[in-house]
Amino acid sequence: MSNPLLQLEFNTPFNTVPFDKISIEHFLPAMKAGIKAEELEIDTIVKNTLPPSFSNVIEALEGSGRQLDIATSVFFNLNSAHTSDEMQKIAQEISPLLSEHGNNILFNAELARKVFKVYDQEKNNESLTKEQKQLLEKTYKSFQRNGARLPKDKQNRLREIDKELGLLSLKFGENLLKETNNYELLIEKEFKLAGLPESAKEAAAQAAKEKGKNGWLFTLDYPSFNALITYCDDRSIREEIYKAFSTRANKDNEFDNKEIILKIVQFREEKAHLLGYPNYAAYILEERMAKNSKTVFNFLEELFPPSHEAAMKEFEELKAFAAENDGPETLQKWDAAYYAEKLKQKELNFDAEKLKPYFQLEKVIEGVFQLAKDLFGLSFKANNEIPKYHEDVKTYEILNQDGSLAAIFYGDFFPRPSKRQGAWMTLFKSQYKQDGENHRPHVANVCNFTKPTATKPSLLTFDEVLTLFHEFGHALHAILTDCTYSSLSGTSVRWDFVELPSQLLENWCYVKACLDKFAKHYETGASIPSEYIDQIVASKKFRAGSFSLRQLSLGMLDMNWHTTPASEIKDAYAFEKDSMKRMEIYPEVKGSAISPQFGHLFQGGYAAGYYSYKWAEVLDADVFETFLEKGIYDQETANSLRENILSKGGTEDPEELFIRFKGKKADPKALLRRTGLIQ
Repeated sequence: MSNPLLQLEFNTPFNTVPFDKISIEHFLPAMKAGIKAEELEIDTIVKNTLPPSFSNVIEALEGSGRQLDIATSVFFNLNSAHTSDEMQKIAQEISPLLSEHGNNILFNAELARKVFKVYDQEKNNESLTKEQKQLLEKTYKSFQRNGARLPKDKQNRLREIDKELGLLSLKFGENLLKETNNYELLIEKEFKLAGLPESAKEAAAQAAKEKGKNGWLFTLDYPSFNALITYCDDRSIREEIYKAFSTRANKDNEFDNKEIILKIVQFREEKAHLLGYPNYAAYILEERMAKNSKTVFNFLEELFPPSHEAAMKEFEELKAFAAENDGPETLQKWDAAYYAEKLKQKELNFDAEKLKPYFQLEKVIEGVFQLAKDLFGLSFKANNEIPKYHEDVKTYEILNQDGSLAAIFYGDFFPRPSKRQGAWMTLFKSQYKQDGENHRPHVANVCNFTKPTATKPSLLTFDEVLTLFHEFGHALHAILTDCTYSSLSGTSVRWDFVELPSQLLENWCYVKACLDKFAKHYETGASIPSEYIDQIVASKKFRAGSFSLRQLSLGMLDMNWHTTPASEIKDAYAFEKDSMKRMEIYPEVKGSAISPQFGHLFQGGYAAGYYSYKWAEVLDADVFETFLEKGIYDQETANSLRENILSKGGTEDPEELFIRFKGKKADPKALLRRTGLIQ
């Protein structure tokens, strides 16, 4: 049987991935073939006898590896969204091969010589476009910053480090997924579920039935966990589910991640030292807007005092409220969401469950699509002919105003044992231009929302509505990109800029004119009442200090992991506790730890970059102030956002793009004003 992943073109609508034709045995041969194909392409560049030029070195290198890109993007996306034990074994086998292949390119002495020569002769060439200059700079730095000038022995050590880091990252994710899937809480007596919304009980009953059990089954999938921790009156159940969730991969068993973390930070530090940097943060931040760890620490510290002061005040208010309502003498972490929800209901008349009937998943999707149309003229057409990797996936064509294809979109919204937790945007194909053709991106949003039950559709909490808009903001960054080179298109921007479009889109969820278009009761079709919208708007500032402090603490933990000498870190759990102690407000819960399940740092690409969320919040607050001034659907402002930011990808310096849109540098006080932490 032929291997579809060995082809550059597919006989499918819009050249989409033929998931229905791909089998598990296709991946490894396809990736090995892709490696060989790129080796030949690199060899052609190296052996070219013409004088090295931007075209025959930089652009040729950019265009290499398409076959490998197809195979790896399909495989690793599925390994996150729809994995299996077989796929995880393949990942363990292919990761070292890919690491070795990448280093073979970067450590190819003749190729590096050509890259450096072209850089020296072209870096001041004013005839190059801004995008060409950016590609030249990026290509040069990819060799310079990854050891091309190192002696052979140090290059060999870098190879070993990169191979180990790849395997450790995979193992970290596998452990976390297994820990999540291994836990089940079966409640057999309904009275123990007092306080729980009927929708959550129905979902739990359905989960039990699917497993052939009687009662109500809860897991550590976020919708299931969140329902118990927020609404269950039985404090012992909240305590049990909280401890199970917060101690994942920190139980000193076969799935424990603490030693893996120590190895990862040791290898990262060694890599940084080999490349001439004092620590891993310095290595990473050199290519970020922030530039260095001092800037990041100063940024986090600037936001800390107002956030901590507000969080302490909010804690005392919550403690007093709990005491007034027969709560515990000592408020614990498994009490926080429960009493915060009740306090929100009292102070704001805000009831998350009361809102859910107005947030049917399909309607929220229509809402975010409508926003994309209102701002950017995009339209969405369901296309069931596009192959899918799972029956839950929805597929769409996205069209520009002139009817041309903007992108293909995959929506994958429900949890399953084969999917890792969280929500993310990813690509099956990047946008680029070649031979006069503008290849449009194939974009996916992957989330974990509550599945429909026998009697109800998927109804979202308001937080889940924010998540959907957030991830679609990332998708828009990819959809609206208009670049020549795939390595610069879409979300291929500096890491502390990438969250701007996603966090910006969340702002429309608080706007009545936007909510009125999609927030309809799933049974009656009635629009969401104005008083509910007022409550949503008011909720934006509810416990803003606590939420801000939480993000700051995660950013600080990340920076501490990647600036502290690895030799000083003997115990991952103790190090985290020490790092977080001035941020903690609630009593310590033994065994509860963030790092062993902090996939952003140890499985994803946010190492020394988690501060980016707060950094981008400043940017998005400042950008949205312009929409508030000009009008939330103002076409001139939307066109400027598209032209100056969303279409540019990583083709220009992000600070220049921001200033071009806003007319000035970002103001950190815009974020504090929005959250009410300052007036």
